[in-house]
Amino acid sequence: MSYVGPDFDPPRPRRSPLRRTLTVVLAALVPGALLGWLAFETLGGADDGGPGRAAGATSSTAGSAGGDPDDKPGPSASHSPTASAPGGAGALAGKVVVIDPGHNPANFAHTAEINSKVDIGTHKKECDTTGTTTNSGYTEAAFTLDVAHRLRTLLERQGATVKLTQDADRPYGPCIDERARIGNSAPADAVVSVHADGAASGQRGFHVILPGAVHEGGADTRAIVAPSRELGELIADDFAESTDTSPSNYVGDGTGLVTREDLGGLNLSTVPKVFIECGNMRDSKDAALLTSGAWRQKAAQGISEGIVSFLRG
Repeated sequence: MSYVGPDFDPPRPRRSPLRRTLTVVLAALVPGALLGWLAFETLGGADDGGPGRAAGATSSTAGSAGGDPDDKPGPSASHSPTASAPGGAGALAGKVVVIDPGHNPANFAHTAEINSKVDIGTHKKECDTTGTTTNSGYTEAAFTLDVAHRLRTLLERQGATVKLTQDADRPYGPCIDERARIGNSAPADAVVSVHADGAASGQRGFHVILPGAVHEGGADTRAIVAPSRELGELIADDFAESTDTSPSNYVGDGTGLVTREDLGGLNLSTVPKVFIECGNMRDSKDAALLTSGAWRQKAAQGISEGIVSFLRG
């Protein structure tokens, strides 16, 4: 482009009446269109981040030593309950699910109480423990409660009645025998106890713990062994897919399933129940996942999908 000078004023062609008319019409239409677009953006259009996320908000998957407490429970953009969970709103109407977040966050301040022995049917065992932590101090109790809240949200959106055995609303516990009674008296159609493991570094992955056939003392799990296995298998499959993680490399022979007969929460249950160890908090790679709010949402989604599949047969 050449520059002729400030005084250069080339002759301008005469405008036709039709062109003048079109100019006036466009001048009237453009401001209205602009105002409409601004209103659409303010209210949130189709690309506003999806359910559970404010318009224009940015997502973060970075973990931290204490997790990310400001990352509220809710569906992730790629795992909304209506998009990926079986059924949909109202699919679980009439169903009762008990979520058992492992370890009360305040247990550490009540060592005498949680060390007291309770009857688990086959023998006596400590009321509870404090749980484990990552090397940077993020506690298992904080992790399990966060996943439980996310899981409750997903299940309630599909119509289920959801009860938690504890919500950091009591000084300690409940003890393992009381946790079982809460599920039994609900009465729950399914109970899932959420945990994270404290194994050696290098041992990675999740596993689901199933009740063994116990018939001794006050314990009789024979009626729940088969349905609990079905529940556990569905959760293991959906958890692996949702989180893109592998079954444990240190228990379960690669199946992600472990049967135990020494856990009071299972031995005393009369309704289908499983435990899930979502990962190993003492391994740095697993810990990076467990401390990520985005990953915890995927964990809750995987558990939710397994429960929904089980309850819908």
